[in-house]
Amino acid sequence: QLRLVESGGDLVQPGGSLKLSCVASGFNLDEKAIGWFRQAPGKEREGVSCIASADGSPYYTNIAKGRFDISRDLGKNTVYLQMNSLKPEDAAIYYCAAGREISTNTHAFDYWGQGTQVTVSS
Repeated sequence: QLRLVESGGDLVQPGGSLKLSCVASGFNLDEKAIGWFRQAPGKEREGVSCIASADGSPYYTNIAKGRFDISRDLGKNTVYLQMNSLKPEDAAIYYCAAGREISTNTHAFDYWGQGTQVTVSS
């Protein structure tokens, strides 16, 4: 059974950092692309970053460029999202998802985790 479990969400002050984790089970990370998405109250879910299955190449949306870093540990079957210089507008529930290819479209991803809450506030 394919499963994704996020963790690492927390309350952080503006300018702070957090590292989110996404542990995959039921498949190997070199079989599926993994994307990070986020959804704030009253807003649509939006893409943040993705990592390719074959070679681990990263992709960042404008949300993440220059501030976030996506990586993976194949041995732990885990994908990470290091988030730096966090802003209040980064507050959201962050989800990881598994799909066929790198995309910022939620419809390209078939399997989703339950999400982890990130709050950015002083």
